[in-house]
Amino acid sequence: MTDNNNSNDVKLFGNFTIALPGSIVGFFGKLGNLFSFAAAYFKQVIVPKYEIKETFIQFYAIGYKSFGLVGITGFIIGLTLTLQSIPTLTMFGAQSLVPSMVAVAIFREIGPVITALIFAGKIGSGIGAELGSMKVTEQIDAMEVSGTDPFKYLVVTRVTAATLMLPLLIFYADALALFGGYLSFNLSEDVTIRGYLISTFQNIGFDDILPATIKSFFFGFSIGVVGCFEGYNADRGTESVGIAANTAVVISSLCVIIIDMLAVQITSLLGI
Repeated sequence: MTDNNNSNDVKLFGNFTIALPGSIVGFFGKLGNLFSFAAAYFKQVIVPKYEIKETFIQFYAIGYKSFGLVGITGFIIGLTLTLQSIPTLTMFGAQSLVPSMVAVAIFREIGPVITALIFAGKIGSGIGAELGSMKVTEQIDAMEVSGTDPFKYLVVTRVTAATLMLPLLIFYADALALFGGYLSFNLSEDVTIRGYLISTFQNIGFDDILPATIKSFFFGFSIGVVGCFEGYNADRGTESVGIAANTAVVISSLCVIIIDMLAVQITSLLGI
């Protein structure tokens, strides 16, 4: 009787271990490959030869070409957030606090997160689709044959550009959000833009801007790494290009949310 029970336990345990690879082990395996991919970036970025020209091309493609979308998004955020805030604060006789409240919300949280999510949708999917199509058409293999390091030429340049350009885009979006907030606030209050900006920045401190700036670098890095990882490791079929682009958007957006959550916890612990 005892031997029979032991045999069943072993059988059940065996079934349990067989069920793992398709889900949990597969998830952690992909996560480990992603971290290895990110670690390879830090190794390659300091090793010559430096692809300076291609890096500036990516600055233009990733940063400059995103100004329109990011600017419109920032302007609408400031406009709508101010419109939504005025009635509530007016009920408490605190309408004069609208400019500073909107500015704190934009600088600390809404501006960086919304801009990063828009950036992930545009740039993350673009990088995933571009590298995925190059993998399918064997252009990456051809680069290796010709003596060009595809990781340094394709990955390092794009991740660097995404990491450095996103904070600049966030500052740009924040500025347009303040302008949108001014236009919205001016509908109910006759105030000059100078007076609005004075009211805005009198309650903004260095500790409101620095943490948001630091986490924006992590946002950009995660979006660049995930987009490159999905495209660089796409399968050979043509349908894998769409899968790589879609997966890059989903995972990089999730990374933005997770990094933001960790940043909020850290700043809370530090009392910032």
